[in-house]
Amino acid sequence: MTLTVLGIESSCDDTAAAVVTSDRRVLSSVVAGQAALHADFGGVVPEIAARAHAERLDHCVEAALAQAGVTLRDLDAIAVTAGPGLIGGVMAGVMLAKGLAAGTGLPLVGVNHLAGHALTPRLTEGIGFPYLMLLVSGGHCQFLLVRGPEDFTRLGGTIDDAPGEAFDKVAKLLGLPQPGGPAVETEAARGNAAAVALPRPLLDRPGCDLSFSGLKTAVLRLRDQAVAADGGLRMGLRADICAGFQQAVAEVLAEKTRRALALAGVPVLAVAGGVAANRAIRAALEQVAGAVGVRFVAPPLALCTDNAAMIAWAGIERFRLGHRDGMDLAARPRWPLDERAAPMLGAGKRGAKA
Repeated sequence: MTLTVLGIESSCDDTAAAVVTSDRRVLSSVVAGQAALHADFGGVVPEIAARAHAERLDHCVEAALAQAGVTLRDLDAIAVTAGPGLIGGVMAGVMLAKGLAAGTGLPLVGVNHLAGHALTPRLTEGIGFPYLMLLVSGGHCQFLLVRGPEDFTRLGGTIDDAPGEAFDKVAKLLGLPQPGGPAVETEAARGNAAAVALPRPLLDRPGCDLSFSGLKTAVLRLRDQAVAADGGLRMGLRADICAGFQQAVAEVLAEKTRRALALAGVPVLAVAGGVAANRAIRAALEQVAGAVGVRFVAPPLALCTDNAAMIAWAGIERFRLGHRDGMDLAARPRWPLDERAAPMLGAGKRGAKA
């Protein structure tokens, strides 16, 4: 039996809905971004994001159903991000999903947002288990050995800033627009990475853990030195700093990925998350995979960033295992995929994010 599932995503600053089938067809994928709403603040403002989700979610669902050519009566289940994420946005999505489930009688499936990313290669490429997933996004960075739809082992992760967060902060330091990832990548294309000296954090230590906070601080020092010496930041130097920063991130991720592959012993390296859209980082990871003889898999760029197709697919995977949630489904700001692993350093007073 082919399942048709509506997915709803609202964990950060993208409001999304999608319809996906169990035979891996994405019938629709609607994403309403909020970049313009947060542009003046240098980052995502949770209250603004939550309000925008509440205003846009029903419209996104209507558009996704229309594009897919289906109605609520044609669905087999509703999948929704139940965490982790900005709690106001997650709550907005969960409440809408509960209302739809209550009104239609359709089963409700709560999904871990990170599982959505981690299982995306199953949707786009149809790969089997096990595989190594490098999840690199604005809020998360971790190596996951994926053995099943709910079987994740964390091999390492960031102890401070996620790469996407570092890209955003570097963009802000250098006077570039948000979101920082595309802005830094565009500027880096005009620069010379060899013109600046930046550190490669934690490469001198064993294991697969990562750190990007010190790299961001090194960029701050370079900027301040340039301002003190020249009275401002020359355009050419800004491009060089972006190129050096991007190369440093790519080299660190490449080396840590090589170590994670040696530990995992699997035939496939998959990458997902918004930072996976960066072409230089993709190329570095693909080179590592080729060097050790494993297949490299990356989703289409539209499915790298937050979207609801991945949530619908993760919902299908959970639904097949017999999972159903009731009206007591809770929105969770923190929800580690590997709950057996110790929290990463810097996880905060409320516990580990991922």
